[in-house]
Amino acid sequence: QVQLVESGGGLVQTGGSLRLSCAASGRTLSSYDMAWFRRAPGKEREFVSAIKWSGGNTIYGDSVKGRFTISRDNAKNTVFLQMNSLKPEDTAVYYCAADTRPSWEYVPFRENEYDYWGQGTQVTVSS
Repeated sequence: QVQLVESGGGLVQTGGSLRLSCAASGRTLSSYDMAWFRRAPGKEREFVSAIKWSGGNTIYGDSVKGRFTISRDNAKNTVFLQMNSLKPEDTAVYYCAADTRPSWEYVPFRENEYDYWGQGTQVTVSS
């Protein structure tokens, strides 16, 4: 069993930055692909970013490319999402997810490819 806990959300003005963290307990994350998703009010959950277990490959949703950066520190069992140049449309609950049976090179980006989820952290960007 893997427990994921997100933190770092909050209220920020347009153009500001936040750094989200996803800490794991119960298992080490070093062999798992990890991702961030988000759900805005009234919308479906949306893929934000993912990183391979090795940290070598990363992918991003089109709406966050160039502004968000995913990283991981396997020694600290933590995954991060650095969010810069935030916009009101980034307002959402952000979820961390783990794929505990990753393939060698493919980076998953669909919800059903991840089997453990955190409870989410709220990010609100004011205009």
